[in-house]
Amino acid sequence: MSADFTLRLAPPQYRPVGAQALLVEFGGRFDEQIHNRVVGLDEALKSRPFIGFVEAVPAYTSLLVCFDPLMTDHRAAEKEVTDLIADGFTQMVPRGLREVDVCYDLDLAPDLPLVAKATGLTPEQVVEAHLAGEYNVFMYGFAPGYAYLAGVPDIIQLPRKTAAVRGIPAGSVLIAGPQCIVSTLTMPTGWWIIGQSTTKILDPDCEDRPFLFDVGDQVRFRRIARTEFDTRTEK
Repeated sequence: MSADFTLRLAPPQYRPVGAQALLVEFGGRFDEQIHNRVVGLDEALKSRPFIGFVEAVPAYTSLLVCFDPLMTDHRAAEKEVTDLIADGFTQMVPRGLREVDVCYDLDLAPDLPLVAKATGLTPEQVVEAHLAGEYNVFMYGFAPGYAYLAGVPDIIQLPRKTAAVRGIPAGSVLIAGPQCIVSTLTMPTGWWIIGQSTTKILDPDCEDRPFLFDVGDQVRFRRIARTEFDTRTEK
């Protein structure tokens, strides 16, 4: 991203959060260009951390910049961030491409017929649309390893259910609106369950890398047969 392009974008808004964080808000809408700025600033802070910088936590349209209040303050942190943006930080480049295996057999995808009916498609067309989506990891939240992926095709986007369903198993592939999640824990959800994955998204025993995804990664879903699914889950 060039400095000229950066200047054409709306300037971020800064909000103090407690005594040791600054929220940098780039916009108020679900937008890939805005999120690219979030991830771009996140990467810039990693390569050019200011004195007292602790960590940054990316979300859809904002970045929480955490600092040591004994070493710096909100005003100084805001100046450091403003300088990085004025310098024209590099546009976000996806860190990597991750592949997630999923089986769409109906007993593993209880909402697939409902999504098909609501969208006027066949279940197989819903699967094809889901596989064709271009997904990016926008943020982590809600539960350990819960990576929110943007990129669900318009043709299969539905609002969340009016009530959550309990006991949804880990590995469920869920969609709601433009978002997709592969669940990591058994818990209730109001999202639509359209498949089951064998790919391990959360590995709490791996201290160096407990999560499969990095924010900014691209994700591609790969369909697997039921025989392959059963073989993997029986191990």
